[in-house]
Amino acid sequence: MYRAIAKNKRNTVFIILFFLAIIGGLGWLAATIYNDLTIVIVTLAIATAYALFQYFTADKQALSMSGAVELGSKADHPRLWRTVENLSITTGTPMPRVFVISDPAPNAFATGRDPQHAVVAATTGLLEIMDDAELEGVMAHELGHVRNYDIRLSMIVFGLVVAVGFISDMLVRMAFFGRNNNGNPVVLIFGLVAMLIAPLVASLVQLAVSRQREYLADATGAMTTRHPDALARALAKLEAYGRPMKRQNSSMAHLWIADPLRPGIVDRLFATHPPIGERIKRLEHMGGSF
Repeated sequence: MYRAIAKNKRNTVFIILFFLAIIGGLGWLAATIYNDLTIVIVTLAIATAYALFQYFTADKQALSMSGAVELGSKADHPRLWRTVENLSITTGTPMPRVFVISDPAPNAFATGRDPQHAVVAATTGLLEIMDDAELEGVMAHELGHVRNYDIRLSMIVFGLVVAVGFISDMLVRMAFFGRNNNGNPVVLIFGLVAMLIAPLVASLVQLAVSRQREYLADATGAMTTRHPDALARALAKLEAYGRPMKRQNSSMAHLWIADPLRPGIVDRLFATHPPIGERIKRLEHMGGSF
């Protein structure tokens, strides 16, 4: 567990450097096209400012986009509150803020900068179909994201992916509608291709990180409860009863325990989550080793 946390912290630094390299490369291409090196500085400054903004506000954005309502006390929803509280005590994790989302689609997510600023949320649909052991498995999975610092990594990656897309779009528009001072069509074409591909590369990195984090959170949750079969049953229910969320937003799809968008066959190539069947198979294997 401690190795996973340390690895996540290292990955956070590496991924930030990787994205800054992409963003710096985009700025360098634009500077080459326009013969103006200040574009590199401005591009990096915009990306860094946006990533910092996301770091401190992404959790509030996610809660607002999902329509989550905070539980003021244990009396508001004793079953959910008690489950999260018991898991927090068991794992030695600070008690996160707890939210409920009025939505028949069963799902849950965790977000925040670190365990001291974490939130967990569950939909009414999830609370209706899960028994106590399954609900504990789902919440242990979400607290696994908190304990492993997945929430921090996800927020930073999300902010940088959006920044790459925004900057690429801005530079492509400048190339088409601005004045090209270089006059070299090869450089212009190469720059345009790179600017169009950069958001795709950034998104693929985000997907790879997100999928691996889901496997790790499943394993962490199973180790916490010592009952991987309960989480496996919960995932099977999410697969059987899953439906699109009422308030869908692709930008926060990677936060949920199950993909809230229910993508089609082609879209699954770019899905934020690994197949539920594969996740269940891994949990069943873990159960056999206990």
